[in-house]
Amino acid sequence: MSFLGGLGRFDRADAEAGASNGRQVEQRRAVRSDRLCVATLACSDCDAPISVGPDPLSLTDQLTCPFCRRSGPVRDFLSLAPPTRPARVVVRLTRHGLPPRG
Repeated sequence: MSFLGGLGRFDRADAEAGASNGRQVEQRRAVRSDRLCVATLACSDCDAPISVGPDPLSLTDQLTCPFCRRSGPVRDFLSLAPPTRPARVVVRLTRHGLPPRG
């Protein structure tokens, strides 16, 4: 016997029948994502936005501000504070040595 009130297996037809009976059916899908957050990439000194192009960067890669010429690792230019500004980037988790999923 099923915990959902029927016998045997539970399928889409059972969900639709349950919805018409006034019962709620919750469907959960397993989702795995390597996306951690959306952040802003800007100079911490002059707040100029930094454009990096389509290639992924590591937090330890070196950047230079095109306006004030400050240089440092990517992590020094990354701001997680809301709200994100026009220089938005997606921060993803990847395993070292493996290319990111695109």
